[in-house]
Order: sequence, then structure tokens, then C-alpha cells
Amino acid sequence: MVANAHAATAFVSGQGGGGFSQDVLRARPAVGPAIRSAAKASSLWICICLVLMCQPASAASNKVRITNLTDVSFGTISNFASDAIQAESVCLYSDTNTSGYNITATGSGPAGAFQLSSGLSSLAYEVQWSSSAGQASGAQLSSSVPLTGQISSATQQTCNNGPANSASLVVIVRSAALSSAAAGSYSGTLTLVVGPE
Repeated sequence: MVANAHAATAFVSGQGGGGFSQDVLRARPAVGPAIRSAAKASSLWICICLVLMCQPASAASNKVRITNLTDVSFGTISNFASDAIQAESVCLYSDTNTSGYNITATGSGPAGAFQLSSGLSSLAYEVQWSSSAGQASGAQLSSSVPLTGQISSATQQTCNNGPANSASLVVIVRSAALSSAAAGSYSGTLTLVVGPE
């Protein structure tokens, strides 16, 4: 869910069989810097691109599904004294007696850390999740640790009927990380795994 500052092309593919499909979102970054310091425009640029991948936890987890994931653009950032925050509403459907689910996030940094890389340089980010759509903050996710006890309000697996979305994904790059980052083009992958409860 971070992404690049310019338009990117998203591809969503499904793998068939019974039950719900596995949805994978891949972002193809556009060329150009995503974050630029007005004061340091000639010496510092940071391009942030994060590929999102989402999948059921196991074959038995075809009762849950995430759809409506899109690329998130931070645009041009000129104030490194403030956190860069982007949120998107998604459809998370759970076909259980309680409509319950859990979600686990894993980054592509060492030991699954939420980290973007550019050569030997790295840029940390944070991930939050809310079980309500339209939120700008949520529960802090720790890498590879399931966030349990979530309840979906979705009434249809792709939110075509009922609520248009049922959860929020929030990605934060803290000002301290931005202000200390080396120039470069940063990229990484964030994988979300959902399971029924």
C-alpha cells in the first residue's frame, strides 16, 4: 500500500477452483521521484513504490477475501517535518458465522520488516489496519503477527452490494525516516494474509 507518486498500473488476477479466488495486486511504478524535499530538491529525492500482495492463509481460508486494493500515491512531499500518511478503503469479506477474520502483514525487509530498500539504504514504514472503511488510523500491525478479532461488515464478497468497502489499510512513513533517508529509488513488497475466525 504505499506506492509511487505518479500513476501506476495495477493488475489483479484470480486463481480459480472452488470458493473464492486469490487476489494479487501488483504495482508497476511510473518513472520519477515520489518524494522530493523543496529545500533539498537538488540533492535528495526518494521514490517510494510498494507492491501489494494479498492471499488467503490456506485452502481452508476460502471464506475470506480482500478486493478493491489500489495503488496509493504520496505525491510530492516538501515538508519532511511531518509524517507521510496514506490510507485506502478496501473490501474484506468474511463468510463465517461471526463475519470474523484475522490479518497478518509481512514486509520485504530483513525478517519480514516493513522496510523499503534502495541499494544498501533502507526506509522504514508502518502499517495500520481498521475493520471500518474510511479511516486514517487503525491498529498497529507488527510484522508476521496476526491481528485477530476483526469483524467484517461486507455483505457480498466483492462489496458489489451493501457497503462499498469494509476496512482501511493505512501506511505511514514517519518524518524521522524521511528526513534521514539517503537519495534513491526505494521499493519493497507488503504481503497481507487473511484468515477466517
